[in-house]
Amino acid sequence: MDIYSAPSKQYLTLLKQFGFQDDRFDLLMVETLLDSMAKFAEQKLLPANRVGDEEGVHYDPSTGRVTVPPVFHDLYEEYKSQGYASVEGLEQYGGQNFPPVLVLIMAEFMASANMAFSLGPMLTPAACQAINFSGSDAQKSYYLPKMYSGNWSGTMCLTESHCGTDLGLIKTKAVPAKDGYKITGNKIWITYGEHDLTENIIHLVLAKLPDAPSGSKGISMFIVPKFLDDGSKNNVICTGLEKKLGQHASPTCFMSFDNAQGYLLGKPNQGMKNMFVMMNEARIGVGVSGLAMAEIAYQTACAFCRDRRQSRSLNPKKIDMNHTSDCILVHPDVRRQLLEIKSTNIPMRAWVVYAGLLLSSDDKKDKARVSLFTPMIKSYLSDRGCVNIGHAMQVIGGSGYVKDWRIEQYFRDARISMIYEGTNGIQALDLVGRKLVKDGGASMRDLLADMRSAAQVCAITDLSTGLSKACDDLQQASLWLMQHTSADHEQAAAVATDYLQLSSLVVLAFMWSKILKSDDKDSLDSCLYFIHHVLPETEIYLHRIRHGKKYISDIDAASF
Repeated sequence: MDIYSAPSKQYLTLLKQFGFQDDRFDLLMVETLLDSMAKFAEQKLLPANRVGDEEGVHYDPSTGRVTVPPVFHDLYEEYKSQGYASVEGLEQYGGQNFPPVLVLIMAEFMASANMAFSLGPMLTPAACQAINFSGSDAQKSYYLPKMYSGNWSGTMCLTESHCGTDLGLIKTKAVPAKDGYKITGNKIWITYGEHDLTENIIHLVLAKLPDAPSGSKGISMFIVPKFLDDGSKNNVICTGLEKKLGQHASPTCFMSFDNAQGYLLGKPNQGMKNMFVMMNEARIGVGVSGLAMAEIAYQTACAFCRDRRQSRSLNPKKIDMNHTSDCILVHPDVRRQLLEIKSTNIPMRAWVVYAGLLLSSDDKKDKARVSLFTPMIKSYLSDRGCVNIGHAMQVIGGSGYVKDWRIEQYFRDARISMIYEGTNGIQALDLVGRKLVKDGGASMRDLLADMRSAAQVCAITDLSTGLSKACDDLQQASLWLMQHTSADHEQAAAVATDYLQLSSLVVLAFMWSKILKSDDKDSLDSCLYFIHHVLPETEIYLHRIRHGKKYISDIDAASF
C-alpha cells in the first residue's frame, strides 16, 4: 500500500522559524511551490514507484542500450515541463537559481515518493556544479543550458573495479589528441550512466594524463559526452548493469571508454577539486534521501498502526470495550519505536533547512559550518534513515517484510545511501581527519558556543539541561581527538564513527532548541522522548572514544 503526504507544511513552518528571507521568493510563493511539488510527488512519482521497482531496467548486450521503465518517460517529461530540472541552474544559462534550501526540500519530496527516479535528476545538478566551477566560458555556454533544461543529463564516473575510495589508484588514461583528449578505461557503479530518458549524457570522468604525478595529485577531470557535437556516437558504452539489493528502476552501470573523445575540465591534475564540488553537492542530497525514506516509512507504519488491532492494552483505561482487541498504538513498544522515528525525523528535517540556509551565505563562518556539517548530514541522516525504516518494519511485523506495504522496498532503496558518495566510515574520517582539525578546531568551537547559548536561553528545562550535558560530552570528545590525532592517526580513525554519531546527536538536540515551542504539545512530546531516550547515547559514544584504538586496532589480525 502506497502512503505518502509530503511534509510541505512542516517545511513552511521551519522556514519561518529559521527566518528564511529571499527577495525573489516570499513565503506565499514558497508555499505555492511546495504545494505544487508535493502534488507531483504524491500524484505522479508515488504511483510509479511500485511499477518501476517491479519492472526494473533492461540492458541490451548487443547494443549496450539501457531502457528504464516506460512509466518513467512521462514522469521525466512532466518533471522537465514543470521546470524542476532547472531549479538549481544559473539564470544566465537558463536556470532558475532557487535558494539551496528549497532545492533540498524538493529533493526530500522526490526521494520519498520515488527514490529510483530521483537519482538521475539529483546527479545532473552536481555535474553542472563542477562544470560551472572550473569550466571555460565556452564549456559553460554549451553544456549548462542543455543540462539545466533536462534535455541532457550528467554523471560522475569516478570508481574503478580495483579501487573505490582510493582514487589515486585509477587506471583510466587520457592522451592528448587533435581535438582534445582520448579517454580509455573502465568505470563501475555509474548511476544513470546509460538510459533512454535524455538526448545526451554528459559523463564527467576522472583520468590520468601521461605525465601526471602519482596518486590523487595526478588526477584530471574530463567531459566525455555520449554523443559528440556532430551527432555521432562517442566511443562510450555500457557493458552491463549491477544486480542490486534495491533501486531496481535506477540503472547502475559498468561504463567502458575506448579512445573516447574527451575535453579537459579545468586545469590538468586538478580533478579532485572538481570532484569534491560534485561530491559535496551530492553528499548533502544523499543525507536528505535517508530522511526521505524514513519519512515515508514512518507515515506507512502510522497508517498501519491506526487500523491494526491485536491483544489488549496493559493499561485498563486504554482498553476499547467496543472491540475484542485494541489498536496496537496502545502497546508501549510500538509507541517507543514510532517515537524513535518521529523524534529524530523532525530535527533531521530542521537540520536540512538550517544547512540549506547556510549554503546561501557568503559569510566565512557559515561556509566553515557547512563544511563541518556535510559529512555529518550525509552519514547520520543516511544511517538513521535505515535505522528508522527498520523500526517501521518491526512495528508492522510480517506485513513490513512482505511487499504489500512497501516498507521492504524503502529499506532496500535506502540502504545504498550509507555507501553512496563515500561510505559513512569515510565521512567520519573526513570529519575527524580534515574538518575538525583544519582550522585548529575553530569551527567546532564556534558550533559548541552557539549550542551552549541555545541551551541557556531555552525555556524548556529538560531540553536545556539535556543539550548542555550533550555539549559537555561533545567538548570532551573533541578535546580527546585533538590531543590524540597528531600523535597517532590510528587513534582518531578507530573512533571516528563514534565521534560523528555523538556530534550529530548534539546537533539534533540543538535543532530541537531552535524549533520547539512550549505550547506545541505534539512536538514537545517527541522532543522529550528524544532528550530522555535518544540523546543519552552521547555518553556511550564518549565512553568508546576515550578507549581509542585499544580494543580495535591493537587486536592481532589473526583474531579475525
